[in-house]
Parts: sequence; C-alpha cells; structure tokens
Amino acid sequence: MPKKKSFLSFIFTTVLLLAMVTPMVSAATEEQAPQEQAAVAAAASTGLQSYVDAMQPGWNLGNSLDATGADETSWGNPAVTQALIKKIAAQGYKSIRIPVTWDVHTGAAAPYTVDAAYLSRVQQVVDWAVAENLYVMINVHHDSWLWISKMEQQHDLVLARYKAVWTQIANRFKGYSAKLMFESVNEPRFTDGGTTDEAKSIQMLDELNVAFHGIVRASGGNNATRPLVLSTLEASPTQTRMDALYQTITRLNDSNLIATVHYYGFWPFSVNIAGYTRFETDTQNDIVTTFNNVYNTFTARGIPVIVGEYGLLGFDKNTGVIEQGEKLKFFEYLAYYLKSKQITPMLWDNGQHFGRTSFQWSDPQLYNMMKASWTGRSSTAESDLIHLKKGAAAKDVTVKLNLNGNTLSSILYGSQQLVQGTDYTLSGDQLTFKAAKLTSLTSSGKLGVNAVLTARFNKGADWNFNVILYNTPKLSNVQGTVSAFKIPAVFNGDTLATMEAVYASGGNAGPQNWTSYKEFAYTFTPSYTTGEISLLPAFFNEVNNGDVILKFHFWSGEVVNYKITKNGTSVTGTAM
Repeated sequence: MPKKKSFLSFIFTTVLLLAMVTPMVSAATEEQAPQEQAAVAAAASTGLQSYVDAMQPGWNLGNSLDATGADETSWGNPAVTQALIKKIAAQGYKSIRIPVTWDVHTGAAAPYTVDAAYLSRVQQVVDWAVAENLYVMINVHHDSWLWISKMEQQHDLVLARYKAVWTQIANRFKGYSAKLMFESVNEPRFTDGGTTDEAKSIQMLDELNVAFHGIVRASGGNNATRPLVLSTLEASPTQTRMDALYQTITRLNDSNLIATVHYYGFWPFSVNIAGYTRFETDTQNDIVTTFNNVYNTFTARGIPVIVGEYGLLGFDKNTGVIEQGEKLKFFEYLAYYLKSKQITPMLWDNGQHFGRTSFQWSDPQLYNMMKASWTGRSSTAESDLIHLKKGAAAKDVTVKLNLNGNTLSSILYGSQQLVQGTDYTLSGDQLTFKAAKLTSLTSSGKLGVNAVLTARFNKGADWNFNVILYNTPKLSNVQGTVSAFKIPAVFNGDTLATMEAVYASGGNAGPQNWTSYKEFAYTFTPSYTTGEISLLPAFFNEVNNGDVILKFHFWSGEVVNYKITKNGTSVTGTAM
C-alpha cells in the first residue's frame, strides 16, 4: 500500500452501496462449476499460467526503493540488505515485487538519464533476489502520481520521459532470465494530474502500456519474450477497467503478458467504518464477486493474473484497526479464494509485517495463517474472544467453528490439554467451553486476558481463543481542544470495537456522515497503555458546534455513552 496516497478513493462510497444491493452469494457459487474447472486446467497447461502459479506466494519490498525522497531510507525503512532478501526467501516466499520510484533519480530534461549509481543499486537488490531463486518483479512505481499523472496536460513530455526510463531499465536487465519480469507502472492514475475523464485516463494508460511493450520487446536479449505485467487503471478490479486492459492485451497479441490488479478488501471492513467490525457476508461476498470477475475477464481467457498488492487499508494507520480474529479470517478466506481461481497474490509489506532488521514477524499468528494457506485451508471460528463479566455467574460459552474441511484435534492451555467432555464439548461445528473451566481460568480476578486457549486441527494453522475477564468500561469528564482531545478511560479489561457519533439534535456527526459509525484510527483511537480514547483532529474538522452523543461499542458487547460539546476550538467531554 503506497505511503503517500489513498487507494481508489473514488470507489470508497460506491463499493458500500454496491454491497447493499448485491444479493448474497450462495455457497454453491464458491465452488467451481465443472466447465470452470476445465477452463482453469486448460489455462494451467499454458506456460505463462504455470509461471504465475510458481510465483506463489509473493511479497512486496514496500516503502524502500519506491520511497520518493533522496534515497531508499527517506520513508523510515533502513537500506535493503542481502540478509533481508535471504530471510524472506527462507520464510517460504517464491516471488518478490521490488517497487522502484525513479523520479528524483532521473534527469529533469531529455534524455532523462537515470542516475547510474541508483540504477546499479536497483540492480544489486534484483541480483540478491535472483541469487535466492526468487521470481522478481520491478516497475515504475510512485512516478505514477508524481509525474505520469500529468500526461493529459504534458502529453509529449510525460511520454518521452516514460519511454526514456523504460529504455534504460530494459537495456540494463535484458540479459536476465525470464524469472525477472517488468511491470509497466504501479496503480496508473491521472486524477492527481487533473484528469477527470475516465475514458481519457483509460486511453492514456493504453498508450503507456503499448509504448512500454514496444520498448521492451525491441530492446533485444531475453526482453524479446520476458513476462510483462500490465495494470488496470489504478490497479482497480472494476469491470470497466478490467475490460479496457483486456482489450489492450488482446491487441498486443503477445502470449507473455500478465494482468495485475490490487486488492485491499471490502472498504468498510478494511478500514473499520460503518459498523463493519467483523468478517461478515458483505466482506466475504466482495472477495467472491471481485475475483469471479477477475477470473472471468482474464484467467479463463488464458491471461494469468497477479494481485500485485493485497492487505487491508486500515494497516496504513496500524495493524490493530481490524480485530485480530476478524483479520485472520479475512486473510484465510482471501488466500483460499485466490488459490481456487489460480490467481497469485503478493503481500504488501512496508515494514509493518516482517522486520527489516529483526527479521521477525510482527504478528506471528497472521504469518502462520498465511503460510498454512499456501498448501490448504485453516479452520477459524466466529470469534477469537471469550468474554466473562466479573462478578457474574459463569455460563457455558458456545462458539461456532468454521472447520473448512478440517477436524478439531485438541485444545491446549499452554502445555496442558483440555479434556473433551469435561472442559469442552464439540457437536458438529459447535464448540462449547464449560463454565467450570472458564471459572478456573479466570480465578485470579485480574481484568483482561486471563488465558489463551489454542485449538489445533488435523490441518492448517492453530486458532487462539482469548479468555477475557472484564467489567463495564468507565469514561471520565475532560476539557480539551479540537487538536488534542483525550477522554480518560478505564477499560476494565475490555477493548474498543467502534464508535458512533450523532448530534444531540439529530443526524450523524463527523466525517463520512452517511454513517454514524466512524472510521477507526482516523477519527478516534484508543490507548490501552495510557488509559484514554483520543478523538482526532480529522473528526473535529467535520463536526459542528454543539452537543454530540458518542456511543463506544466494546468487543464484550458493552456500549458506553458519552457527550461532547464543541464550541469553536474548545471541547468539553461529559460522562453519561
């Protein structure tokens, strides 16, 4: 997910509206029809489809060579090392996308010479990846919005510069094997340059892709047949944009072309807005509908597809925007569905997932879920949270499992194996934790996570259940300003799921006022270490003076009301 721009901003509201009118996809649509299976098998027999299949799984070296500053460290990541590339290969990745921004490293005027040292640095990183036997993709990355976006107003200049850059890249790498591929341009976009006509944008992208194809193919060496990756407009998987790319690829009549789109999930879920806190039907159906369309447009017609970037948009703020269990279900299902369509995904990682110097995963559970998806499906559950209210009589807690073809093998508390029939029961997909066991696990009386129970299955990743003892969260009165407003909060072991904001006089308050549920980490964010909930400037920027009623929804099911009164830049908070 590129650092300096939002993804497909024009789709954000329309995708929600589409979800509201799209009928639920039946379970049958998730299975490939016999004709479709035959088409997949036929596509797989082609060399290029086999090439793309062999790239799975893929990983992005994000926010490094694509940084827009003076060098690859300008966005906060350390310089790329050979050790990092070795470690990524050791994690099981078969392909690496190396985004490259050429802008400040290219002469400002014709002949637009790329700085020799920078080109050599890109080559060095490519060589490290090649040495690890990885499939490698390099591209023209943030140049898309930095200067290519100005193509309508500066057509000849942009086209000349684009051609010059690709001519130099093609010549430098033409001796490399076919395991190196070129991507014409990342998320090609023209709106940043002022273009408002979609048809004009599609026409300019076609012109760029055709120019790119001609330059590479004419440069000789292995470039004559090198796999080339062409993107839809903004890498968006909307049907109109995919159809336009299909037409371009068809006209080029080249059997070594690959289509690419990006996917960051169903927008409301991916940023936690409009009450979409869970991996529910709309979010799942968005995966199904999107990649049925991608498959039908490209794969079924013999054009392999790479999802050059995937993840969740909320990760731009922090990886905790989406609750852990819901996040895991999204990644598990997406991996399964892409695999069923023979579409290769490449994880977007700007350093938030795999540490660039620690060489450790920030979320081992997520990595294990992704890794398991490379060979099959994992089991999940309707939640990874088991809440018990302090002082209340303990009851049995039943959780529905999503077995996904697997069977439950055991449940562990540390090294201790729970006893089926005594500590828990299993009836079909209904897993019931017995009250006596839950009581013993929370006997310390400590608020928060008291125990982690690990469910193991005959196949796939483990699933953790967090046993939480909580009490109703308490919020306190406070004075603040629109630039610094923090509500003192005693969370009492609970965690925040979402927030609603409505005017006392009626109507939704704050940004995106088509919904009362506000965007997590954009308008509000909790801090469990300091005991506060911050209302962010982006929230107050679109709040009128007067009283606003906030409803804080917690994962236990508790809802706590709170009133704020805005008067110019001053804000008063009052517990209710």
